[in-house]
Formats: sequence, C-alpha cells, structure tokens
Amino acid sequence: MIKTLPQIDTLHLEDLNNTLHPSIFDENDDYDMLIVRLPVIQEDLTSLSLGFVFTQEHSHQYNTIEKRFETLEDRFEGPYHVIDVLLDKLLKAFTSYQDQILDMEESLYDDAVKTTFMTHWLSLKRDILRIERIMLRTSDVMQEMITHYEHVEGFPMNHYVDIHEHCERIVRASTLQLSKLDYLYNFYNTRTNEKMNRLIFFLTIISAIFLPLNLIVGFFGMNTSGLPFTDGSQGTLNVVGSLLLLIVVTTLGVLLWQRKIEHSK
Repeated sequence: MIKTLPQIDTLHLEDLNNTLHPSIFDENDDYDMLIVRLPVIQEDLTSLSLGFVFTQEHSHQYNTIEKRFETLEDRFEGPYHVIDVLLDKLLKAFTSYQDQILDMEESLYDDAVKTTFMTHWLSLKRDILRIERIMLRTSDVMQEMITHYEHVEGFPMNHYVDIHEHCERIVRASTLQLSKLDYLYNFYNTRTNEKMNRLIFFLTIISAIFLPLNLIVGFFGMNTSGLPFTDGSQGTLNVVGSLLLLIVVTTLGVLLWQRKIEHSK
C-alpha cells in the first residue's frame, strides 16, 4: 500500500535514482529526504545507496529497480530496520579484512611472505580506504538526521543513535586496519631493504676479492716483452701461486675489515 506522497522535486528524484549517490539528509517544507550509502562486502567491494522520503506521518523507501516508492510500516522504525540489517551484515563481513591483515602480519613474522604481498596490500588498502570514506560521510549524515528529529514525538532516538554508533565503529575499525597496513608496509620495506643490503654487501666482497686478480691477469696478459716469470719453465705455476696468495691476503683483509665494522657498532 502506497500512501499519498507530496510532489517530489525532480532533482531529488535524480538523486534517489542514483545507486551510487553519497549519503545526504535534505530538509524540505513538505518532506525530508534521506539517502544512506553503505559499503557491501562480497567477492568484490561495492556500495549501495538507499533512498527514503519522510512525510509528516509516513516514510517511503525508493525502489531504484521498479522506479517507485514503497511505503514502510512505521515512519521511523521502517527505515531503521532496513539500515540496521545492512549495517549488521557490513560489521560481520568487515572481519574478513581483519583476518586477511592478520594473516599478512603473521607471514611477515614467519618470513614467509608471498610474491603477491604488495598486490594484496594495495587491494586491502584501496577497499578499506573506500569503506572509511563512505562511512565517515554516512556517520555525519546520520548525526544530522538525529539532530533534526530528536525533539519530534515518536522518534526512536536510541535506535538511530545505535545506527550512528555502528557507523562510528566501522570508521574506527577502518582507521585501525589502515594503520596496521601502514605498519606492515614499513615492516615489509625494512625486511626487503635488509635482504638487498646483504646482497649488495656480498657482491661488494666478491668484487673486492676479484678486482686485484683481474688486475694481475690483465697485467700478465699484455703482449709485451720483459714480463716477470716469462723466462723460466715454472712461470705459469708462479703466477697461479701469486694469484692464490693474493686471494688469501685480500680475503683476510676483507674479513678483518668486516669484523672491525661489527665491533664498532
């Protein structure tokens, strides 16, 4: 059953038909319009905008599929139950993000990070930022509605305060998870930089050992006369011995230098 509705402004109808319209509460002489946008967590994060029109005696929800208004059972209780059900689903579904972040944290502690870490991190960061942004606006709008109707007889203040508290809870949970993601990103970068520094250090040691060898090999490879060890029959053996001696001396020097640095820390 559809109660008599006042003439709805054309711009308001366009807003009600927009399934991605941000949350808004608009006060008018003949009616008030409430649009509540909520995230929907399924396989992919989406959002849903619910449109309500409040008259002096009734409330009506706009059906975007059938393009018509549906009268709710109670002026304030009807919209409350519709919004409350979706908020409860959102709160339960949000735990999936918390579990994923916890798994990422454990993998970092166990040094078992997957190659898809950054892709997964960016996906979580994007989704939770969207949830926080949507719910911040929705929370402000619900507070605006509560302030407008708080002195109206029959307005279920506790119910709408509960909705506002749920919105704030989701905002706080989103902010907390975003801070955890930032911490995980810093931790991941630190671990990655440590591994890169160890690799560079290892390559530096190898370069320090083989650079003098390359110099000696290049020296004896010159096509000139008067080179050492060219007259005797043991020239090649002497050069090989010199190279081995140089490797030992260079390696010992590098090790002593490394130990000196470690003790100085």
